[in-house]
Formats: sequence, C-alpha cells, structure tokens
Amino acid sequence: MTMTQPEPAKPLTRRERKDIQVLVRFTAVHCQVHHAGAKSGVAVSNDADAVLAPGHCMVCADCHAFLTYAIERRRHCPLNPKPACKHCPVHCYRADYRQQVRTIMRFSGRHLLLRGRFDLLWHYFF
Repeated sequence: MTMTQPEPAKPLTRRERKDIQVLVRFTAVHCQVHHAGAKSGVAVSNDADAVLAPGHCMVCADCHAFLTYAIERRRHCPLNPKPACKHCPVHCYRADYRQQVRTIMRFSGRHLLLRGRFDLLWHYFF
C-alpha cells in the first residue's frame, strides 16, 4: 500500500492574486464598519500557501473564515477564463456564502467609491 503525497499548490496567477486582493480589501472594509471585537491580520502574497498570512488587513474571526473559504473557491475555479462571479453559470459558493459575498461587495464598493477610490471602477468593469 503506497501513500500518495498531496499535490503541491500551484502558484497563483496574476488574475487570481488580483481577485483575491480585491476580495480581501472589500471584506476588511465591511468588517471594519460592521463587526466589533478582536481582529486578526490577513495578507495576500504571491505564494499560494501564504495567501492568508497575518499582517495586511484586519478582520474578525467570522470574516477570516469567510475569506479562507472564498479564496479556496477562487483558487479552484473550473472556468478559464473566469467570468465575474455575478455572471458565472457555475455557483462555487454555498448559498449562505453567496449572499454574504453579495452583501460585502455591495456595501464595500459603494463605501470605497464614496471615499474617492475610483480605481476600483476598473475592476468592476474589467
């Protein structure tokens, strides 16, 4: 009986890193406004194994769990090229997480645009 080694994680593509960074940034904004309590750091790096290393954005435990789930889903998206999630025919997220990501994106997008972050429009349209 042979034991198989787990397949090493492939490096994140530029598009995957960008999508994850936007997701982390939006989740951190939503968490900062809506959730009180202890927060831990989240950083997005180029290394697939260190996507959620401490340091960059501060989020609560619930948001950290959501980000872990969402990043794992993004990394294993079966579609290439990946469409925007709202236009995707395959729903990767469970129903409760799908509603949570809608809420986060809707709030944080509006919140950041009202505070002058017009560079995020680029991500929305492209």
